[in-house]
Amino acid sequence: MNKRSSSLGDYASTDRYRAEVERSFDFMPGLQHDLPIKAKARALLDLVGRQLGDPAKLTFLDVGCGTGSMQRYVLPRVGRSIGVDMEAAAVDDARRTYPTLEAHHHDGHTLPCADDSVDVAFAVNVMHHVPPEQRRRFAQELVRVTRPGGLAVVFEHNPLNPLTRLAVFRCAFDDDAILLHPGETRRHLQDAGARVVEQRYLLFFPIDDDRLRRVEDQLGRVPVGAQYFVAASKG
Repeated sequence: MNKRSSSLGDYASTDRYRAEVERSFDFMPGLQHDLPIKAKARALLDLVGRQLGDPAKLTFLDVGCGTGSMQRYVLPRVGRSIGVDMEAAAVDDARRTYPTLEAHHHDGHTLPCADDSVDVAFAVNVMHHVPPEQRRRFAQELVRVTRPGGLAVVFEHNPLNPLTRLAVFRCAFDDDAILLHPGETRRHLQDAGARVVEQRYLLFFPIDDDRLRRVEDQLGRVPVGAQYFVAASKG
């Protein structure tokens, strides 16, 4: 894909980030900006509830937190939330918006967390920005900081969904994106020493509706949702 050069750093404020995301899928009138974020937060919290128990008793690490968009829905439900990002301006914005989020800048290589220090380490639409030759190391870091029995969770765009591919193409800060299939995501987590416990697709519908949400729960194994997650347990 040939697109204009840009970087997330150019959009490291909540308002600019939101405006660019909305522009990237304005070909779908009526789609709520917060729907993808809300759906992924709900999927993450439901997953953790199934696998580990009450999120309010657990520590979460948001890798690539950006301006903290997931924290609107995650932070009120968890015991402790830590966020890390390579963009210092985005981290500053996240701190201002969510004062109880422990937000830190990091170098993009080694996470600023001790081994086995969090219950859940998750990355939302981050790995497609990581060069393919560095993705194994990225997964190793996710698993390293996760406690034994905890979860490393990767959310990604589904490259099989044509509307997802169009939105990525239209998004200025996705100019470096190389989408990855769930099989690659699974392999990296497994190579890092974790055991895959769940894989699901989500965002089948463009509106937030309780009835459609129940349908989505039944469609989770069908590989046409706009996004997916792979969750792995550290042995």
